[in-house]
Amino acid sequence: MDTEMLMTIGGIAVLLVLSGIFSGSETALTAASQPRMHLLEKRGDRRAGIVTALFAEKEKMIGAILLGNNLVNILASALATSLLIGYFGEAGVVYATATMTVLILIFGEVMPKTYAFQNADRVALAIAPFFRFAVAVLAPVTHTIIVVITAAMRLLGIKYGDGEELLSQAQERLRGAIELHQGDAPAVRQERIMLRSILDLSDVDVGEVMHHRRDLRMVDADLPASQIVEQVVESPYTRIPLWRNDPDNIIGVLHAKALLRQVHAHRGDLDRIDIDAVTTTPWFIPESTSLLNQLQAFRRRREHFALVVDEYGSLEGVVTLEDILEEIVGDIADEHDVVPVGVRPQTDGSCLVDGRVTIRDLNRRFDWTLPDDDAATIAGLVIQIGRMIPDQGQIFTFDGFRFEVISRRSNRLASIRVTPPAKAG
Repeated sequence: MDTEMLMTIGGIAVLLVLSGIFSGSETALTAASQPRMHLLEKRGDRRAGIVTALFAEKEKMIGAILLGNNLVNILASALATSLLIGYFGEAGVVYATATMTVLILIFGEVMPKTYAFQNADRVALAIAPFFRFAVAVLAPVTHTIIVVITAAMRLLGIKYGDGEELLSQAQERLRGAIELHQGDAPAVRQERIMLRSILDLSDVDVGEVMHHRRDLRMVDADLPASQIVEQVVESPYTRIPLWRNDPDNIIGVLHAKALLRQVHAHRGDLDRIDIDAVTTTPWFIPESTSLLNQLQAFRRRREHFALVVDEYGSLEGVVTLEDILEEIVGDIADEHDVVPVGVRPQTDGSCLVDGRVTIRDLNRRFDWTLPDDDAATIAGLVIQIGRMIPDQGQIFTFDGFRFEVISRRSNRLASIRVTPPAKAG
C-alpha cells in the first residue's frame, strides 16, 4: 500500500471525524437548554455565554454547521471515489457510493447525533468556542445563503422570521414542557396549574377576575365620621371606596389603617375626624386591562387596589393585587375573608356551583375546557348558552356538560348544578 493511498485513507478518516463533529454539534446546539445556558452564563461560565450568543444568531450557526458538514461529506466522498476508481475502474463509483453512505450514516450522522442528543448541554459547552470561530469564518458565505433562502421563500409566499409567530411558538414549547411535568400528586398538579396560570396572565382581563360592584362594600362620604368608622369596622376589607351624591361617583379610597390612626387621635369625639384628609385618590382602570399589565402597574405604582370601569366610565368593580396572585397560586383566604360556598362536589359526580364562580377557576380545578371568551362566570355561561335568563329548574346541555339551574334570586343565577361529560349520561 503506497504513501499516497495511505494519505487518502487518512484524509477520509479525518473528514469522517469532522462530519461527526458537525452533525453532533448541530444536534447539541439545537437541543441544549437555553434557560440552563442563561443561568450558567450569569454564574460566570464563559462557554455558556458563547452558546447563548450562538442561540441569538441561530440562522448563521445552522448555516455554518450545514455548510461545513456538506463540505467535508462531499470531499470525503470525492476522495473515496477517486481512490476506488483507481483500483476498480468505473465500478469504483458504485463501491465508493455504497461504502461512504454506510460510513457517513454511522460515523457522521447516527452515532454522533445520538450521543449529542443524550448529552446536549455538555457537548454544546465543549464545542462552543470552536463553532464561534467557524461561524465567524463562514459568515460571508452563510449570509449569502440566508439572503438567497429569504428571497426564495418570499417569492413562494412563505412567511419567514415572523416575530409574533416565533414568540407564539416559544410559548407553545413552554406550555408543552409544563404538560410534560407529569404526576397526579396534589403538589405536582398544583405546580402545573400555577405555571399555566403565569403564561395566561397576558390573556386574561381584569374584568374576568374583579369583584363585581354588586359585592362591594362602599361608604357614603357624607355620613358622619362615627358612622363611617362603624361601617369600616364591620367590613371584612381594609380598603373601602367612598362615594358622594351617587354610588358611581367614587371620590376616594379609605384605608382602615389610616382611619385607625385618626380614631386613636380623636378618641373623645370620632365625628371630628376629617375623612377627606385620610382618603387616597381613586385609581381607575379599564376592564380590558390584562392581568400581566395590571400586575406590572401595581408594582410600578406600589399600590394594591384599583377601581374597574367600563367603556362608558361606569364603575364595574374592583381588582386587587391579591386577586391577580390568586390567579396564579389559587385562593388565598385569611381570618377576615368572607369565604363563599363556591363549589360543592356531589356524590353523583356533579357539582353545585355558586353562579359567581369563574369559569377559569372551574377549568383549573377540574381540568374542564368550558369556554371563557364571552362569559367570566358560570352563571354568565348558562345565560349565554340559553340566550335568556333561565328559570329555576331549567336544564341546558353544552359540549357534553349538563347545567341545571338550582336557584335564582331576582335576575341572578345563585346556584347551578354542573354535571361533566363523564357523568352527564
